Amino acid sequence: MDKINLADKFSKITEYWKPYIAGELNGQMVKLDKLKGEFVWHHHANEDELFLVVKGRFRMELRDRHIWLEEGEFLTSGWKRENSF
Repeated sequence: MDKINLADKFSKITEYWKPYIAGELNGQMVKLDKLKGEFVWHHHANEDELFLVVKGRFRMELRDRHIWLEEGEFLTSGWKRENSF
C-alpha cells in the first residue's frame, strides 16, 4: 500500500481531457484529469463518477439544473445519470 500525493500526480498531467489512472479500489479506477472548457453530454453504462475539485471551480450540467463546485467540494454521479461540464 502506497500513499498518493495529489499535487505530485497533478503536476505530471500535461494535457487536458486525458484521464490519468492514479489508483484502483474494489475494481474501480481512481482517475485524475485536468479539465478546460466544455464537454459533451454523456453517461457511463457501468460506472459511477466522483468529481472532486482540487483547484479552481467546476460547473456540472445536469438536464434539470447545474451545480457549481468550488475547491475542496465534490459530488457523485450515478452510472446512468447524464451530465456535461
